Amino acid sequence: MRIYFDENKNELSAVICNKCKKELKVEKGIIKEGCFSGNVQFGYFSGKDGSKHSFDLCEECYDKMIGEFAIPVEEEEIVELL
Repeated sequence: MRIYFDENKNELSAVICNKCKKELKVEKGIIKEGCFSGNVQFGYFSGKDGSKHSFDLCEECYDKMIGEFAIPVEEEEIVELL
């Protein structure tokens, strides 16, 4: 869950894990630790037609989630971090 200083969502104030409620470290609008952001828009043929879901997970909750996958996530090393 993301909280902003203003209604226009110009500067990030806080990020809270939707699963465990841990508040992630945010400095000057920048998240300073691992965070997974999920965003999905459901279309036709789903039980959620026309609905958009957004959520954030801390790194620990993300690791628990992917640990339950029947097919592991694809992982590759990146050499330059932005």
